[in-house]
Amino acid sequence: MKTNIQNEIDQASIPSESTSNKIAKRIFDILVSFFILVLISPILLIVAILILISDGRPILFKQERTGLNGNVFRMWKFRTMKIVKDPQGSKKKYDWENGVPDDFVFKTSYNPNITKVGAFLRKYSLDELPQFFNVLFGQMSIVGPRPEIVDITKCYNDYQAQRLLVKPGITGHAQTNGRAEIPHGEKIEYDLYYVRNSTIFMDIKILFLTIYQTIFGKGAY
Repeated sequence: MKTNIQNEIDQASIPSESTSNKIAKRIFDILVSFFILVLISPILLIVAILILISDGRPILFKQERTGLNGNVFRMWKFRTMKIVKDPQGSKKKYDWENGVPDDFVFKTSYNPNITKVGAFLRKYSLDELPQFFNVLFGQMSIVGPRPEIVDITKCYNDYQAQRLLVKPGITGHAQTNGRAEIPHGEKIEYDLYYVRNSTIFMDIKILFLTIYQTIFGKGAY
């Protein structure tokens, strides 16, 4: 049974984002990302040193993710897991034929490969900070649907693929409504609501909600 949000999206095509909104959003992304990177540069250095001392190299974790219009890019994070030959879930195959199941949840609350420093970084989302460089390079936006693993997006049905019509974000509407705690179907609903209704003012609201939730470590693993 479809929810109210799904029915609403089905009844109206997703409108193209206006040129003025695209320009405003890009300017917002560049200015805010540059300001934040300058502001948190001491934190970036401290985190890098902590990872280097406690777990060694590499400091950064790079993974291919699906971006705007299905284009693949390399997303950066601070490394939060031990270096093992077969990390938990790293070789998991996704072969759904009719879209990603609504009850699918990628993250788990327990992973034996997460380091002590990594657990702290994840709790406060500090591992995501290098993605501000992805924003500066135009691969991501500050606000948007979270970039998905490539193998998962290959299983999207037409409805789910609509979340790829905007740039992926460091945070998004779904993250401020549950972050890692909500199943895939609900996440898709929040993401598509954002795709249809995004404005610069909505981005600012989501950004401040994210800051609040990050301080209290809500919904992160």
